[in-house]
Amino acid sequence: MPVVTTRVTDLIGQTPLLELAATDTGTRLFLKLENMNPTGAAKIRMARAMVDDAEARGLLRPGGHIVESTSGNTGLGLAVVAAERGYRFTAVVDNHACRDKLRAMKAMGAELVFVADDGDDGLATSAREDLAERLAREECDAARRAGLEPNTYFTEQHNNDANAVGYHPLADELLTDLGRVDVLISAVGTGGSMFGTARRLRELGHEPLLFGVEPVGSIAFGGPAGPYWQSGTGTPEGADPGKIVAEDLELLEEGLKVSDIDAFAAARVLAAKRGLLIGGSAGGSVVAALERLTEFPPGSVVVTIVCDGGEKYLDTVFDDDWMSDRDLLDARAETTVAELLDRYAPTHDAATRDAARRAANTHAILVPSAVPDSIGAAGK
Repeated sequence: MPVVTTRVTDLIGQTPLLELAATDTGTRLFLKLENMNPTGAAKIRMARAMVDDAEARGLLRPGGHIVESTSGNTGLGLAVVAAERGYRFTAVVDNHACRDKLRAMKAMGAELVFVADDGDDGLATSAREDLAERLAREECDAARRAGLEPNTYFTEQHNNDANAVGYHPLADELLTDLGRVDVLISAVGTGGSMFGTARRLRELGHEPLLFGVEPVGSIAFGGPAGPYWQSGTGTPEGADPGKIVAEDLELLEEGLKVSDIDAFAAARVLAAKRGLLIGGSAGGSVVAALERLTEFPPGSVVVTIVCDGGEKYLDTVFDDDWMSDRDLLDARAETTVAELLDRYAPTHDAATRDAARRAANTHAILVPSAVPDSIGAAGK
């Protein structure tokens, strides 16, 4: 990453690693803090890669129009690239997306097209994708009828090979900083960050154990389907997981499902105990890694990709009223995460580690005021 640059996209990558946990057997858990990218998310990597690929294939030319269905982070990345390169960008969205993501896309010049009415905050992935494809197709057809070469491109992130390729540099960064990756545990939505990183690691002679994480209610790893609130991850009922997941799902050692309650508890506790704001889906990956840390061979290097920062979720995951209204506050879940963090505190001095463990035995998580006292008492 350059120290001084004239383009925001030059600031993509070279994100830091945070050692979150370590075991007595030498296994260490590192968080790849992709929330340190511009837009606060990993997906700006693949947004740039998809546009680069379209330009190289002659599908986008100066003055062109990019169309994508997005829950927010891909759209934010595409909005940055479009602003830099002079493209129009239309984001097809629903009200399930966090408001701050929608506001940020609009601030960067994106046109927002909603598939749902105000007040309908359900996840509408399939409807978004159908509309985005139709908008792009109709615009291309209109150009041809007018005797013009089409200059509208539907990036179609779920079925775009450049999505996964955009994460190859992430694998290179991991090897430069850590030397090896033995276990990769990360969220699976389009599959780009998980499988793009894994593909590159395999190309370079490393074959880590892969554990994909999706919300309970997502169908990529099998049913049953159901509603969920984790944003930008998973595959809801009626949606197609897409090409990347279909091709690489068999690479997973295991597909893990994490509930909204546990994922959001992890995000909230990391903020309260470590001062680290991550998104809810990243919280799912973190809690999955912490729960399985002692199952890996001694000395394992475990990596979780933190695909999203928590600043966009202050009105949702980190808002007690929003959480309480959806029955997502759970003092027991937060206390469990806090105890795991204390138990595996990555201190390499024995006395300090023993002190951390003693603290774990008496730790009490602060229960949000919206939780009844009886639940709070049980969670301490």
